[in-house]
Amino acid sequence: MQYPRHAAVLAGVGGWLPPRVVDNHELSQRLDTSDEWIRTRTGIRQRHIAAPGESTVDMAVRAGGRAIRSAGMTEVDALVLATATPDQVCPGSAPQVASGLGLGGIFALDVNAVCSGFVYALATAAGLIATGVAGRVLVIGSDTFSTLVHPDDRSTVPIFGDGAGAVVLRAGEPDEPGALGPFDLHSEGELADLLVVPAGGSKQRTSADPHDYFLSMQGTRVFRLANARMAESTRAVLDQAGLSVHEVDRFVGHQANVRILQAVAKQLGLPPERLVVNIERTGNTSAASIPLALADACCDGSLRSGHLVVLSAFGAGLTWGSTVLRWPDIKLSE
Repeated sequence: MQYPRHAAVLAGVGGWLPPRVVDNHELSQRLDTSDEWIRTRTGIRQRHIAAPGESTVDMAVRAGGRAIRSAGMTEVDALVLATATPDQVCPGSAPQVASGLGLGGIFALDVNAVCSGFVYALATAAGLIATGVAGRVLVIGSDTFSTLVHPDDRSTVPIFGDGAGAVVLRAGEPDEPGALGPFDLHSEGELADLLVVPAGGSKQRTSADPHDYFLSMQGTRVFRLANARMAESTRAVLDQAGLSVHEVDRFVGHQANVRILQAVAKQLGLPPERLVVNIERTGNTSAASIPLALADACCDGSLRSGHLVVLSAFGAGLTWGSTVLRWPDIKLSE
């Protein structure tokens, strides 16, 4: 069925975190680190870790169901799953998520832009709505990043957690609350080695070094680039929308490191209280981080109807991007 061309309007939000919580004290028992070292460098106190057998698809189904119920819907026309940790290399995980939600038969695809994946997936979903392919799209960010970090790597294990977050977009008018504004999206593939899992893909199927199957990260360079690119992208998307930084009520950035969020806010001239931050409790959940932050902020009241909200992310690839919206009246669901 073809739908009329419309703007994409956010209509529901939901999140899911695995029950198992691993705090910094537990990590310090087996790694050369401490609670103070982790907190001062990242802002993270704990993270949720998927149980054995609990997968990216499992978490996506739970978050997606909550978002659909939040939107007051029972079904959608399409599903876009942002993930860098699919259940299998082949096939993609999105059709399995759709099936798990009882939505078998709908359009479903994976998007892999790692930590920028949710913003990229929003743009993909907005395009489906704008071209009339779909009238209601479920967008999910779900990652089991604990599977990509070497258990003995003190530079990555404390940072990453597992989880899923989701939103529902529906066709609507560009001037109504929840309508997604313009997008600013970029990539820089020549710097892919800054954040990479070297082995397991078609370029290097196998490796004698087991570390090649886990994430390698040049943290200092990534930190600096994330600061610069997220600030640039935020300014660009606001310029496209005819808005100023001073009009922004809430900045929801990818939850990679609290110092990155603070540095971006400083560059933009945003007061710290306008930052939405939940990394202390979740760690870096990759593509799930922005929708999880939205769900948390909506739940605790720090994100309210009428707020002008910027979403901005930076991740492996390298990829980065931003969008803007006026927050609608959202009802969360269990």
